[in-house]
Amino acid sequence: MVIELERLEYGAIERLVGGDVLAVCVRNFVDEDIAAKLSGQIMGHGFQKYLNAPSIGRIGMAFYEAENQPPLMADYFESVFDNIDELRKRCTPYVSPVDLLRCVLDEVWPAGAQLETLYGRKMYVGLSRVVKPGVTFLAHHDIFAKDAPDSFQARSLQAQMAANIYLSMPSEGGALQIWDQQLSAEAFDEMRGDSYGIDPALLGEATLEVRPNAGDLILFNSRRMHAVTAGSDNIRLSLSCFVGYRGPAMPLSFWS
Repeated sequence: MVIELERLEYGAIERLVGGDVLAVCVRNFVDEDIAAKLSGQIMGHGFQKYLNAPSIGRIGMAFYEAENQPPLMADYFESVFDNIDELRKRCTPYVSPVDLLRCVLDEVWPAGAQLETLYGRKMYVGLSRVVKPGVTFLAHHDIFAKDAPDSFQARSLQAQMAANIYLSMPSEGGALQIWDQQLSAEAFDEMRGDSYGIDPALLGEATLEVRPNAGDLILFNSRRMHAVTAGSDNIRLSLSCFVGYRGPAMPLSFWS
């Protein structure tokens, strides 16, 4: 169900988008000591909360938060390059792990990889997500076409992966849970009500549970239901984006 690698490979991405595995884990994608330094630098400048998931902290704005509301869509696109630059500044003098991931994806995928464009505008990439001790990241799925239902660009995806680079982890908990099942958008919305997600217990035992270490990179199928178990002590800080697949001859794309 999961492939563990020392370096990201084309074949592993191919198996992930093909549904042969649920996740790909690249151990020590960022050196653990550097990850700790980056965590301190990034968190040292503070963070905000998701507009529609206030129990989760974030730096930058996720497209998911816009919820097809014109004012929020405008805020998202107007802040794209400021938010990309902000992460780079917080990482200085180290390379932003998201920039490293962008380069690696472009190198290993034969058709390359590029920043996603939506409605004729570049999208943001590099969201920092902060989960405090004791907080469960509820079960949910991420589907680009649901966030941008009127966009052919979003609907053209054949597969959608989530990529998380972990910079800080609690000593216990903080594991990624994935269920090998897809809920329709309608069924999920009915179950979650006004919340961004649902209690993982409603889905039964997870098909896969992976506990990353600081510095690890995990890619997984974001259209599958997934959640994060509560951490015991330290915050769980990850840098995240989505990676879109439109076929073997097409470039991958990434956005947050």
